[in-house]
Formats: sequence, structure tokens, C-alpha cells
Amino acid sequence: MILADVMRLWNSAWPAGVIMLGLGSGFAIVLLIASEKLKVRLDPKIEQIHNVLPKLDCGACGFAGCAQYAKAVLENPELLGKCAPGGQEVSEKIAKILNLKMSDSEAPKRPVIHCRAHTKDKTYYAKYAGIQSCTAANALANVQACAFGCLGFGDCVSACKFNALDIIDGLAAVDYQKCTGCGACSMACPRNLIKMVPFNYDSIMTVACSSKETPKSTRSMCKVGCIGCSLCAKQTDLFKVEDNLARLDYEKYQPTDQTQTALNKCPTKVIIQVGKK
Repeated sequence: MILADVMRLWNSAWPAGVIMLGLGSGFAIVLLIASEKLKVRLDPKIEQIHNVLPKLDCGACGFAGCAQYAKAVLENPELLGKCAPGGQEVSEKIAKILNLKMSDSEAPKRPVIHCRAHTKDKTYYAKYAGIQSCTAANALANVQACAFGCLGFGDCVSACKFNALDIIDGLAAVDYQKCTGCGACSMACPRNLIKMVPFNYDSIMTVACSSKETPKSTRSMCKVGCIGCSLCAKQTDLFKVEDNLARLDYEKYQPTDQTQTALNKCPTKVIIQVGKK
């Protein structure tokens, strides 16, 4: 009796099972054909370009990652040379894949911190006890007297994938031996103190200050800030003073006796040498 019931159940169920199997197989075949028909055929050069990139996805090129940059540079060769971590070597490899000739390369850009004040040099109104972040601290008034100075909580350090930055006594410092020029630190600084500038030489000069306060105010807030005295500008036209702040023309910079004199005569020693030792 039980066997007969089982047989009746089987006889009534197996046709439905066969139909479902057939439908499933049919749908699978249709999807397989559709996937082949609709597949986007990538240019093999995109993969070749991607293979020579450092695959750091740092965003220095202006794209979300190396894969996106590989596609973009194939479509627009003018983007060649945008991979800062890869540098000239990677650019030349991509140019070879694209059958292009590299033009004379521009000077690589590296970050310069326009502040020289360590903790002992700064004037503080009160001890900050909030979130240990430059972005958070910058949202509050009077964290430190100078509104232009480095806050020293290390947002730039966290942003760097190459361990090329550190906070030393309340001031960010760049290790140029490790720096690739990706620009992540510059984008992370809420006070825009870190600028990407051309390094025509391994080591260059800079005015390590961003304060536009009057000389008197600057002296009251920071021991090592620029006071806009113009002594540097009197030595060479590579320096100019605007809004009580000296600035160096990085594009035209070259080490000369005049630039060295400007550094030596700076009363607050805010003109310093940065770069590879």
C-alpha cells in the first residue's frame, strides 16, 4: 500500500521536475548567450597600462584608482604623466604602450609645509581636549592663537599611504626619501598649509609660514612666523611680500648667492631648506 502511494506520487511529480529542469537550463543558456553578446570588450591596452601602474589607488592622478586612470589615459593621452607615485619611469612605460613619445618632463611636485612652529613656539589660549583631529580642531575658534599654523594632530599623516609624514613636537614633517608626491597630505590639511610645489632640485628653499597677520600680531602668537620685513625680497625678485607674508616663486627658483643671502638675513629664520638631504 505504501509502495503504491509512493509510485503514484513519483508519477505525478517527475513531469513537473523535468519541466523545471528544462526551464532552468533554457534560462541558463539564454543568460549565457546574452552575457557574451552584451559583454563590453576592453581594449587590451587598458590591462597593459594597468599592469605597469603601482596599483596604490592613491588618487593623485585625479581618478578613483589605477584601473580608472588606465582607461582614462588610453582615451586621453594628455593625461600621461599624472601618476605621481610611478613618476617618470611609469610614464615612459605607458607612453611606449601607447606608441607615444614623452615630451620633456615637468619638475616633480612634492609637498611643502608652510609652517615652522613647534609646540614651544606657539601661543595657546587653552588646552584642547576634543577629538584628536586637525579637521575637528580647526572647526573651533581659539584652539591656538595663530589661525594659520599647523594644528599638529596628524590628519596628513593618516592620509599618507607611504609613511612619508610624521608629527614632531606639534608640527608636521615630510620625509622626502619616502614621499611620492601623491598629494594626499595636501588635500587632508584643513588649513591648506601643505602645498604641492615643483622641485626643480632635490632640495629647495621655502618660506615656512602662512600667517597674514600684522608683524606685531605674528610676534605675539608665534616665535618663528614671517613678519613681512621684505629683507628677502631686497636680495632677489624670487621673493615677494604680500599681505605681510613673504612668498617664493617656486617655478623660477634656483639656488644662487642671492637666495642664500635671503635665507641668512631672515630675522625669524622662517626661510628654510627642505627636500632630500
